[in-house]
Amino acid sequence: MSIAKIIRCTLATLVIGISVSGHAADAPTVTPVKVDENSFRCIRKMTPVRHFYVDNLLGNTAGTLAAANAPKGAIYPAGSVVQLVPGEAMVKREAGFSPATGDWEFFELNVDEKGTKIGKRGFADVNNQFGGNCFACHVPARDPWDFICESGRGCEPIPIDHKMTGAVQRSDPRCGEPVLESGDMVALWKIKTIRFIGKTKAWINSFR
Repeated sequence: MSIAKIIRCTLATLVIGISVSGHAADAPTVTPVKVDENSFRCIRKMTPVRHFYVDNLLGNTAGTLAAANAPKGAIYPAGSVVQLVPGEAMVKREAGFSPATGDWEFFELNVDEKGTKIGKRGFADVNNQFGGNCFACHVPARDPWDFICESGRGCEPIPIDHKMTGAVQRSDPRCGEPVLESGDMVALWKIKTIRFIGKTKAWINSFR
């Protein structure tokens, strides 16, 4: 092989190597969102948005807040945590983790004064405390609200109002002593009654 051919082959190899390296450098880096029992804390230590609370496991709380307050809806950043009550949560996982659910993972949580235990987690098989399927409930709010339910977004309403959810938030056992307001004890009693009726109906239906 002539010297000229050797030079041409060497240059071609260098160009290909530089091109491949350039593409690798341009590829976006996806940061995994680790979620375990330590990811969840006293709900009142999170950031309040209207009647629910938000957080971000990757430190991007500002981005989560911007999405939550976007008047026309927005995609929440990875790491976002959204909670209406202490026993349930939505966490935005890394891009591509679950395209069907917009990368949201749903959680059933058991909370007490010692902390949080994950009862169940997943996508289409996690239910809320009243027996409703979390994913099915949130699907109507997919566009443009990124699956976040609020009044007027098409989601099936849950059988409790903001007074009741506020009472549950203020009595989160992970936060220490409850900071109850007037009427909270009645609201908490109503929630227990609704849960009992729901569990009873589910038990009866299991025999049909």
